[in-house]
Amino acid sequence: MASRKEDPFLGSNDIKEDSEEEVKDKVREEGGAREMVLPAGNSIHRSGSRPQLDLSGAAIQGNNFEERDPTILLPNQSDDISHLALDIGGSLIKLVYFSRHEDRSNEDKRKRSIKEKLGVTNVNRRSYPILGGRLHFVKFETSKISECLDFIYSKQLHHGGMDSRLWLSKAPPSDNAIIKATGGGAYKFADLFKERLGVSIEKEDEMDCLVAGANFLLKAIRHEAFTHMEGQKEFVQIDHNDLFPYLLVNIGSGVSIIKVDGDGKFQRVSGTNVGGGTYWGLGRLLTKCKSFDELLELSQRGDNRTIDMLVGDIYGGMDYSKIGLSASTIASSFGKTVSENKELEDYRPEDISLSLLRMISYNIGQISYLNALRFGLKRIFFGGFFIRGHAYTMDTISFAVQFWSKGEAQAMFLRHEGFLGALGAFMSYEKHGLDDLMVHQLVERFPMGAPYIGGRIHGPPLGDLNEKISWMEKFVQKGTEIIAPVPMSPSGTTGLGGFEVPSSKGDTLRSDASALNVGVLHLVPTLEVFPLLADPKMYEPNTIDLSDHNELEYWFTVLSEHLPDLVDKAVASEGGTDDAKRRGDAFARAFSAHLAREELMEEPAAYGKLGLANLLELREECLREFHFVDAYRSIKQRENEASLAVLPDLLMEIDSMNEETRLLTLIEGVLAANIFDWGSRACVDLYHKGTIIEIYRMSRKKMQRPWRVDDFDIFKERMLGSKDKKPHPHKRALLFVDNSGADVILGMLPLARELLRRGTEVVLVANSLPALNDVTAMELPDIVAEAAKHCDILRGAAEAGGLLVDAVGSKDGLSSVPLMVVENGCGSPCIDLRQVSSELAAAAKDADLIILEGMGRALHTNFNARFKCDALKLAMVKNQRLAEKLIKGNIYDCVCRYEPAAAPAPAPA
Repeated sequence: MASRKEDPFLGSNDIKEDSEEEVKDKVREEGGAREMVLPAGNSIHRSGSRPQLDLSGAAIQGNNFEERDPTILLPNQSDDISHLALDIGGSLIKLVYFSRHEDRSNEDKRKRSIKEKLGVTNVNRRSYPILGGRLHFVKFETSKISECLDFIYSKQLHHGGMDSRLWLSKAPPSDNAIIKATGGGAYKFADLFKERLGVSIEKEDEMDCLVAGANFLLKAIRHEAFTHMEGQKEFVQIDHNDLFPYLLVNIGSGVSIIKVDGDGKFQRVSGTNVGGGTYWGLGRLLTKCKSFDELLELSQRGDNRTIDMLVGDIYGGMDYSKIGLSASTIASSFGKTVSENKELEDYRPEDISLSLLRMISYNIGQISYLNALRFGLKRIFFGGFFIRGHAYTMDTISFAVQFWSKGEAQAMFLRHEGFLGALGAFMSYEKHGLDDLMVHQLVERFPMGAPYIGGRIHGPPLGDLNEKISWMEKFVQKGTEIIAPVPMSPSGTTGLGGFEVPSSKGDTLRSDASALNVGVLHLVPTLEVFPLLADPKMYEPNTIDLSDHNELEYWFTVLSEHLPDLVDKAVASEGGTDDAKRRGDAFARAFSAHLAREELMEEPAAYGKLGLANLLELREECLREFHFVDAYRSIKQRENEASLAVLPDLLMEIDSMNEETRLLTLIEGVLAANIFDWGSRACVDLYHKGTIIEIYRMSRKKMQRPWRVDDFDIFKERMLGSKDKKPHPHKRALLFVDNSGADVILGMLPLARELLRRGTEVVLVANSLPALNDVTAMELPDIVAEAAKHCDILRGAAEAGGLLVDAVGSKDGLSSVPLMVVENGCGSPCIDLRQVSSELAAAAKDADLIILEGMGRALHTNFNARFKCDALKLAMVKNQRLAEKLIKGNIYDCVCRYEPAAAPAPAPA
């Protein structure tokens, strides 16, 4: 019987397993002895005297696989404040919270000068722009609500978070501390939150939150929606300008079907009382399973043909082709049991579970399509924790929609499927800023929360670096083996909020349950789409497809083999102290555990489309988590000094050449110097055979054309002209530099000097954060200043570009074209041009030449990218497999790929 007279078909978000009083009794037993109520000091309620959360410019973080649901980074957040919102359902509590991170801004006179020249204003430039604020997604079983309260208390989320202690201590006491919540539990457990945490819950409408959360995710997260057919997941790019209208089907205990016409514009058009609660309730009666996940696990081993009546059972194993029904189509769910003289115990629980799952999923899919047909909608999004990333459930729903629509409609699913309500509640805070976010301002990274290992083991909230290290030492082995479980809470705890091993079968998590993972959303308002991409919508940065299991396994092995050397360099960069060694060991354990994660090997798309760039960024993020800011610092300094010492002689040699020979020598120099890459095992081995100058000279001698990819002659004609074509210099060139030492000093700087000599403005584009031995935008001005001591061209250009801020002017008094340096907005050996710094975007507006140098930026990513301006891609291939796969060549082969500006798209008729 329906509990609400106005609509018998409920769409609750969760499947109920424990009564309110049972849960409250458990909480009081578990947590009653602990005094958790603090004097109410600071509410998260909207208040003019309280700092407000600024979410403009969001981005997802994702560098650890411990959580299924990612975190979001908010770089425009200037106040120390943490917001918290919950969706408290009958089965699960979903929690979304914002954490503020230290802002290490560093805006010196030189940077301000360059910004002024580029016309960049009102931008929060940071030396470490990845820091700022983040949105985290966590879940707990409602029956273990005590763990949720412990988690909130340990992080002080109800009082602004641990990051806000400074202003927290100064704020006046208040009795109106308020947090936002939706779901039935917002009413049920209001007294409990007041009793344990001293806060009041402000209830938000469940349907409003659901739609607000879905709209935000579909507009802001690039890899949010996907299709799932026959086990294959394919992400769908949603044009946020063409999002509405759509159908949102939320499958909880019952099913709500909502037609969404815009932000805040929606209506519940239908629903059904046959949903997740039906599956769990009947399944519990028929199979005696103790949990919803256990019932889903049973279905994976089931065979519904022993219970369901199929078309083939009726027609002697034949199809009913006249009406398009195959022999394997279900004619009647559970129909076969009618004609068999068997009792319940004669049927396998696995078969019952699968038959039940198919029956309910097919019906939900069919009812959803009929409603889409009713309103003329082709797009149907399914959400709710009934789905739980379960591959077979998604396949069944997809099949039903495809079958009844004859392939005209698509079932699509959401990675944050269970967090729509919590995210919507979060957005109900005033000035949340999420409405203004663009997809390029959201960077999703693998979650780097406790215990910083990804996947199988969960630990308590870790407050500082020492706690992280201690946890890694105690519970995680270095290498591929991970110890389980963590003896911190009662057995049977799911640990979904971060307290122990998710346990529905031994100490492992269902493979299906991990197939939809959500990282950390980093909100970075200073990121923009690179304006020179020929077609941003079609742009795909990654060249290597890691959905190929063999490719993924190979690159996992490469990263694992490189790990010992990386740890040695990281420890040495911190002076080789005992503390550095301990942190290095903890990093090795954490990163090994990331790479050993079985779910990622089995499901590369668990966190969205996975590319090599993501794995390389994961490594750098993991290093930073253990406070290794720049593992190759001392090596870079040493190589810079050695290269600067020989630069004057190299420039003198180059200047003695004629124009054509000089240009070829400069390109050869870039390719030869690109051999210095501490990310390549082959190159690391070379370092043991000679000095960097000896290696550079050896590399130069081997530079013989034709190269494996050789467009030099086309580039030469563009630069020098031909008999009947006069050359004209480029207006501005963007040079994306790679490694420190010889690579940038003996390779890219001489090339930049040649462009300057021809009257072209040059902008050197470098990493915002350290990654391997890559040069950073922080380091480049000092390198240029040293080089300028021996070169009038570089000195004049550096002065004109604001790099030599204390200079008194060039000796000859002539004005020079400027040489500038900007950061690219990332801290990885690769670059995704959909998300670059605002300074780089500003510099690109007047550029008509791009030079991408190095394997990471020109081969691993952007090899196939096309631009609105001329583009030159230069790299030495330092990996045999990549050489074979990408250019059908060998290790140390070279790429000189020149592509004239892409023709503009024709105007619409």
